[in-house]
Amino acid sequence: MDRLKPLLLNWIAPLAAVVALYFALQFAASHFLGTELRPGAVYADLGFHMVLGVLLLAMARNRWTFLVLMSVIMVLLHIGNAIKISVLGGPMMPDDVLALRSLLLLLSGWQLVLAVGFLLLMAGAIAMAVNLRPWRGRIAAGALAAIVAGIFWQPKPVVTAMDETFGNVVWNQHGNYLSRGPMVHLVQESARYAARVDGVPDRATVAAAAELLRPTRHLAALTVPAETDLAIIENPRQPKRNVHVILLESFWDPSVLKEAKFSRDPFDKDFRALWNKAGNSRALVPVFGGYTANSEFEALCGFPVTQDWVFFEGRLRNPSPCLPRTLQQAGYTTLVSHPNIAAFWNRVNAYDRAGFNLYWSSKDFALDDMNGEFLGDASLYTQVLGKIDALLETGTPTFNYILTFFGHLEYPLNESRPTVVKVRGENVDPVVERYANTVYYKSHELMAFLKELRARDPDSLIVMFGDHLPFLGGNFDAYAQSKVLASSRDQFDDRMFRDQYSTPLIIIDGKKGPLELGTVPLFRLPSIVLSLLDEQDPSVMDLTRMPEDMVVRPLPGLNIVLTPDGGVTACRDGKTESDVCTRADEWLGAVSAVSADLFWGKQHALREDVLPARPPFRQSAELRI
Repeated sequence: MDRLKPLLLNWIAPLAAVVALYFALQFAASHFLGTELRPGAVYADLGFHMVLGVLLLAMARNRWTFLVLMSVIMVLLHIGNAIKISVLGGPMMPDDVLALRSLLLLLSGWQLVLAVGFLLLMAGAIAMAVNLRPWRGRIAAGALAAIVAGIFWQPKPVVTAMDETFGNVVWNQHGNYLSRGPMVHLVQESARYAARVDGVPDRATVAAAAELLRPTRHLAALTVPAETDLAIIENPRQPKRNVHVILLESFWDPSVLKEAKFSRDPFDKDFRALWNKAGNSRALVPVFGGYTANSEFEALCGFPVTQDWVFFEGRLRNPSPCLPRTLQQAGYTTLVSHPNIAAFWNRVNAYDRAGFNLYWSSKDFALDDMNGEFLGDASLYTQVLGKIDALLETGTPTFNYILTFFGHLEYPLNESRPTVVKVRGENVDPVVERYANTVYYKSHELMAFLKELRARDPDSLIVMFGDHLPFLGGNFDAYAQSKVLASSRDQFDDRMFRDQYSTPLIIIDGKKGPLELGTVPLFRLPSIVLSLLDEQDPSVMDLTRMPEDMVVRPLPGLNIVLTPDGGVTACRDGKTESDVCTRADEWLGAVSAVSADLFWGKQHALREDVLPARPPFRQSAELRI
């Protein structure tokens, strides 16, 4: 018995504690955050935990420092994943490491203290626990290093084997996580990240892709039924008009949440009337609940984001022919305003590469109307008008891009913005009422700004859209209560996928007023803007015109395809067999090749004769979808 006691104390007891902690964390994730692993996932995932546990225990100074280190790692994996699933609908991914700095910049107060404290705790636990002097520590460290090196040296066989064993559905990372568990998910997606090569297409591939996207195969500006009688808007050359683009943070129409039983329309009545005049047009955006930078990339650069990454952080590497640079080369002064920390989402570099002359960030604004950490829209608009006043007075052609900050979680409001919209439904998360009032003030302050802007600059082109739907409780809680969405993506029907990515869109064409655009993927905005400005020089962004009679919203592992007859098809991971899905996949393959060439490749498309002529803008009837 005495001989077994060291084994019991030093090995069996600590590893048994890991098992107990595993089930305790899963209980917490399930009961408090709604993330419960499927029963079949537990055995393999716990096995992965035990392998790591044995190796770390062999390297540990003693069992107590091991338990501290293992606890920190497991809390991060189990609770961190559950929190991200609850808020954004998907688990942690390897690309989140690139976004860590930006995510920390978004936090403040106790949240920032907690996040930084946890990172310091992790570093301290590693330093305190690891001891490589004993022979067993060196052997364990070598074994762990060999496992990691093997995964990153030959990742494709690892990915193939794990996908066959544990499954992989690209469009449903939440479901993947529940079927794998946190440790298996970490290894499987890390191997996939290592296997993913940022392919740089060669000249022939780019030329072939561009040829596929030629306008001889596609309709012109907007996708509409071929038999529809289209009236071309006459737009003879005239002095260059200013362009004002307003990205509205987390801006969406909450009136569809019927179970909330709002006391009044959450939208300001004048905004509702304006949107009605625009035919209730909608933008199909690339993200849900966050990652605004991906919506920015599409609206500025005219190509879709198709992977789970923040494009600004690691993919926009070249000075690129985005809308700001295109207009800059046409004689415009290009300006961007966002009252946040300048470096958030790598915006300093991204905006420079997109072609902005000047970037005004938080240090350039008086932070005089704060809602929590966020400058109110009314103050932002007033200050921007003051900054561009000289340009408006002198008639300098200006591209004025405004990214609002007010509207972020937790939707705080200061005393000057009292509650005007009340939720009268039962069992509705309080976040819904805070969001409804945030939307009221955003739409009200936007209309006041538009009134002044249109008086000052009546011929300008004004573009407004929401960047993504808001977080309204864990696991799509408020959406699911009103049956707008299901509580999990694997339960979505095709229309739910469309609605998860649909936000208000309004384009005001000077004195002609708002345009009825129907449903427009966000990456098509730059080409539409250039057409409305009568900029006739071809642009590489025109290559993203979609196949005729089809609107395509690419997403990771999923294409949402809309057709003029009202059809909505979610082409899931290449497994939906239909003509529209086949055509959408063919189109997306060509677009992806040109995108890779432009933004991180050798930019063959800018040196070859591949650009299509830009057709005149066509005003379509609203697509009834």
